[in-house]
Amino acid sequence: MTRIDILTVVPELLESPLNHSIVQRAKNKKLVEIHIHDIREYGKGNYHQVDDYSYGGDAGMILMIEPIYKLITKLKEERNYDEIIYMSPDGEVLNQPIANHLSCKENIMILCGHYKGIDHRIREHLITREISIGDYVLSGGELAAAVLCDSIIRLIPGAISDETSALSDCFQDNLLSAPVYTRPAEFNGWRVPDVLLSGNPKLIAQWQEEQALERTRLLRPHLLDD
Repeated sequence: MTRIDILTVVPELLESPLNHSIVQRAKNKKLVEIHIHDIREYGKGNYHQVDDYSYGGDAGMILMIEPIYKLITKLKEERNYDEIIYMSPDGEVLNQPIANHLSCKENIMILCGHYKGIDHRIREHLITREISIGDYVLSGGELAAAVLCDSIIRLIPGAISDETSALSDCFQDNLLSAPVYTRPAEFNGWRVPDVLLSGNPKLIAQWQEEQALERTRLLRPHLLDD
């Protein structure tokens, strides 16, 4: 079973994304455990302070080192983690090979930043990998962590009823997917391509490959370079 521990100061943001659809079914099947930890429980004083002003006088608050260190240390005492990931806009950009790689791991910890980020010493000494979901800034790392979890969990064998479906997704072979259609074969005068109605698996596979290559060439040409 895969275990994912998520560290956050806003656990409520993760409730809906991680309790529905494929992720919830994977949890019900005991394929994955997701544990959400509130960093504020390790905060300082009666008010459980977890943030403070930045050295240097920059605007915005920074998540403090002590609460995060205490929580990570406690979890590491309980089990070994394959990866301790920090969701960061300057991390490596999430792609399908990264999701494939992480789906094979047993224990993953994900730290969500907030405000202006976290004390950099955590990143220097405890984080093993930093991942971004794109070149933009969110209010915190929670939604990014949910995206990462979804991309990982759907690849775990048994999470999707038809396991071959995940293997034919976009980007699995560095190509976009071919167009897909369903019934009716004609609607509003718009027809499904005849080849898909032919019943000839060889012709259909050839058409899908050609379409995937053409769409990738037009929309994501850098994937062909990769």
